[in-house]
Amino acid sequence: MAKQDAAPAAQEKIPVTRREFLNLAWLASLGFFLIPVGGVTILFAYPRFKEGEFGGIFRLGDVTALPLVGDTPSENPKGKFWLTRTEEGVRAIYKVCTHLGCLYNWQQQDYKFICPCHGSQFTYESMFIQGPAPRSLDLFVMTAVNEQTGEELARTTEPNSPMPVFDDPAVAYFVDTGEKLVGISNA
Repeated sequence: MAKQDAAPAAQEKIPVTRREFLNLAWLASLGFFLIPVGGVTILFAYPRFKEGEFGGIFRLGDVTALPLVGDTPSENPKGKFWLTRTEEGVRAIYKVCTHLGCLYNWQQQDYKFICPCHGSQFTYESMFIQGPAPRSLDLFVMTAVNEQTGEELARTTEPNSPMPVFDDPAVAYFVDTGEKLVGISNA
């Protein structure tokens, strides 16, 4: 009998009160809500646009990657722009109509950009011809960088201003689809 008396007393289980249970349930539900919100907040803080994605910077390459003077515009569907080249230089034209945001196309037989929605028409250089569009087409900012020295040689800063073309193979051309130059108003 001495052995039974020496055994430790069994711990009594204390029942959880209703108030404690509701507090734990409330905290658990709050945790289930805040964890996804916190995850979304962290993802929101990361840069959304990466190189080679719309909203980011596109590396076109050297002068051989550009269309020839007067050639059919080169379409970049991932970047949502057209590349056109004239004697003055090259332009990266945003692929969205300035009227209601439709995607326009190049019509080779008419030698102009025509919006299929409401018929706005634009020249090869992005200038307004006719239709309901309130202004010429928007351009994306372009830069020319000497990749050997890292020096920026030119940058488009004005609406409808072309990027000069350099024959140096060390010069690379970039289109920043996150920076738009608003087209010239028709008024």
